[in-house]
Amino acid sequence: MEGALLAWYARHGRDLPWRRTRDPYAILVSEVMAQQTQVARVVPRWEEWLERWPTVEALAAAPLADVIRAWQGLGYNRRAVALHRAAGVVARDGWPEDLTSLPGVGRYTADAVAAFAFGRDVLPMDVNVRRVVERTGASFSPAAGQALMDLGALVCLARIPRCPTCPLAAEGCPSRGRRFEPERKQGPLEGSFRQRRARVLRTVAAGETASEDAEAVASLVRDGLVRVDGDRVELPS
Repeated sequence: MEGALLAWYARHGRDLPWRRTRDPYAILVSEVMAQQTQVARVVPRWEEWLERWPTVEALAAAPLADVIRAWQGLGYNRRAVALHRAAGVVARDGWPEDLTSLPGVGRYTADAVAAFAFGRDVLPMDVNVRRVVERTGASFSPAAGQALMDLGALVCLARIPRCPTCPLAAEGCPSRGRRFEPERKQGPLEGSFRQRRARVLRTVAAGETASEDAEAVASLVRDGLVRVDGDRVELPS
């Protein structure tokens, strides 16, 4: 199966800018940004980010307030705080052998940086890769990592996979032609606590007076996204 997959990827793989570098910092930024954010939205933001902070040392030296402002619109803003902290660790101590020791870096992100930046023999298992592996029951080498990601994102979709165009359909995929129950999705944003937090953070980032949403402010304080100075809510320095 892997041969057919790699042949498909050579023709149809996505041309993503972070696939043209082995810089672990640039790859880490792409992976953190792409968590729960569509790749099409990530590409221009990643390019802007790397233009502003081209090295891990540059990001580590940046004020956290600037980093949080630059993250606005990507969602899940605590990722910006974790990325800034991780940059500080790397700038001070270098890249650790165990990448999961970095703030905000879980197993998948660590494996992605290890494989795509450092060339380690590991297959990063994101949701798309896991879906293809589970449905085919096949084994794939680390060389197939990017191809599996793209197949899961473009063809082997969560509910209704595009089996007629799948390179693995003719390779004996046991799930060919099946339909699947919808995967658990996050609740709607409208009216949610998540939306309230985002609204307060946007207000603070814009330098305006924060709302009276004390619960949202307290949650943002716990995540290191804002601080309270008397009656004023502001971004951390």
